[in-house]
Amino acid sequence: MSVQQVHRTSCAVEVNAPAGVVYALIADTTKWPLLLPTSVHVERLDFDGRRDRFHTWVRADGGGVRSWFSNRTLDAPGLRVDFRQEGPAAPVAELAGSWIVEPLGAGRSRLALFQEFTVAGGRAADAARVRQAAEAEGRAGLDALKAAAERWPRFDGLLLSFEDSVRVNGPADLVYQFLYDVGDWQDRVPHVVRADVVETAPGVQLLAMDSLTADGAVHTTESVRVCFPAAGRIVYKQTATPALMAAHTGEWSLIPDETGVTAVSQHTVLLREEAVERILGPGADLTTARRHVREALGRNSTATLGLAKRYAETAIRTLAA
Repeated sequence: MSVQQVHRTSCAVEVNAPAGVVYALIADTTKWPLLLPTSVHVERLDFDGRRDRFHTWVRADGGGVRSWFSNRTLDAPGLRVDFRQEGPAAPVAELAGSWIVEPLGAGRSRLALFQEFTVAGGRAADAARVRQAAEAEGRAGLDALKAAAERWPRFDGLLLSFEDSVRVNGPADLVYQFLYDVGDWQDRVPHVVRADVVETAPGVQLLAMDSLTADGAVHTTESVRVCFPAAGRIVYKQTATPALMAAHTGEWSLIPDETGVTAVSQHTVLLREEAVERILGPGADLTTARRHVREALGRNSTATLGLAKRYAETAIRTLAA
């Protein structure tokens, strides 16, 4: 029986941030959709402080979406995280690696990514393609984490998270159906003038949307949505955002009770600091930007929840008549 060849790649970057800050970004994958351009959603399945198992969705070359399960072992004192993918996509047979942070002193550190993989059949052409993709994705990830770590002193001011909710006297499945059928929003939601959706896999939607702002202007966004119908959840990441946002993730969720459901819209935004005055005018600061984004997103999501409420409650009244 032949032994598959193990291929190894490595890349590293120096970061103007303390090693502990860099390690914290590596350790918490739930924040990766805000920090890494290709990361869409991370669903943590099991975590005991050291062992971590999660399901991740990422944008792939060509505009599609890939997903996989990963297991990680976190070593905080050693500033190291080891990982291994479960059942990687062909032609990869096995994929594992390590993130390692090295303190360099004076608030500086070095972040390295080591990966090793085998390919089914051992074909050289497959190995070359996998190596090229792994190195490109690895370097892009390092650059994004470096940028995030180096703005860490201002991170709290740039990060904005909030939610709105609406009480619905109707069944959760009707509310969920309204939120899931996003392609119909251009006919159902007044601030949406275009909604083009493609479902690339069951429950994975690519959405391009034109929306009206409060002053009547139109802005275009693109999103990936991952739908969990059994849990009454739809999570999403905008992959093309308005200029004021460096990143935007969100979730629609339903909390049923004995007589109805509470529909919740949650947003997390990373502001683009350098765009604040250009978009909002001279003298605008992060406080102004936070208020502007909170009002704009909250207004649209609350309006959408209100329409979902009317849809569900009208259907119930019609059935009862």
